[in-house]
Amino acid sequence: MRSRLWWGTTAAVLGLLAAGCGSDSGNGDTASDAAAKPASDGYPVTATDCMGAKTTFSEAPEKIVTSNASSLELLLRLGIGDKVIGTGFPPGKGTLPGDLDAQAQKVKVLSQTVIPKEKLLGSGADLYLDTFGAMEGMGGGMEDALTKEEFKAAGIKHVYLKSTACAAMNKSLVTDLSAVENDITSLGQVTGTSAKAKELVMGMKTKVDAVQKAVGGAAENDRPTYFFFDYDAGTKQPMAVCNRQVANAVITLAGARNVFSDCDGDFKQVGWEDVIAKNPDWIQLGVRNRGSEATNKKAFDEAQKWLETNSATKGLKTVKEGHFLRIGSEQTTIAGAENADTVEEIAKTLYPGKVG
Repeated sequence: MRSRLWWGTTAAVLGLLAAGCGSDSGNGDTASDAAAKPASDGYPVTATDCMGAKTTFSEAPEKIVTSNASSLELLLRLGIGDKVIGTGFPPGKGTLPGDLDAQAQKVKVLSQTVIPKEKLLGSGADLYLDTFGAMEGMGGGMEDALTKEEFKAAGIKHVYLKSTACAAMNKSLVTDLSAVENDITSLGQVTGTSAKAKELVMGMKTKVDAVQKAVGGAAENDRPTYFFFDYDAGTKQPMAVCNRQVANAVITLAGARNVFSDCDGDFKQVGWEDVIAKNPDWIQLGVRNRGSEATNKKAFDEAQKWLETNSATKGLKTVKEGHFLRIGSEQTTIAGAENADTVEEIAKTLYPGKVG
């Protein structure tokens, strides 16, 4: 899994998360907010990891720690931000939409990067929601990777957002958002917020279905080709999104062809000569959210200028014609409810007049 390239993360960590997910069990606390549970209670609930191993919940967790801004945002969208007692890789101020930003800023930051072992185990959490998958190579190295026995001894159940944590392990192409929707549904069941989770998933489906109705029937060869330029991952050697990454699904659902859909995995470093050979019709300027409209515009301007002035890319037809999309990295490469918004945004640009 390498889909966490944002909010304080650097490109140097992209290659560290391809290992498989583990399975952990612990003891949850009794839920105090009955209103947050489905009417039928809904428990016990079982979540699975990348390998299918199970973690069972007899009640909703009350003290949750999130690995990063992605998992934190989902809990905020489910309306249970008050149950989050800490996070790693916190969202920068202004990087989450609407009132989610104010809520996120109230969450205790346990680490600006990966949460240290001792701090996580001593956090008092009954659930650790993990976007990353196995943490070998993260933080202080393999000696800091937590085992399922350590989680269990601390009373912490450990579950994953499989759409990102398991991306590198996928054996099939990722061409739709079903894995993201399944994550949201499962998380709703685990936390007793199934009704809200269903609402989020239905909202995603409505947007994507509308796009598919408008442009989904386009023949493969008639679809414009598309390159996601991850400017913040570095310009010396571009990082391509491959066919196991959620961005591949976002691009495909929007009626485009990811020029690197032939590479298996989630991300892969390529050369600029590879990009030139692909000759994309459109380039997305993938810039991470800086926290304000002005700083984001500056970053997009910088990314565009780099393509327009670099000797390797300035001759591309798409660069000369200014076929750029200014859409943030997070909502494209990080699994979440905003993936559907990105599908819609891309389709509106590529198929003007066809998508409402």
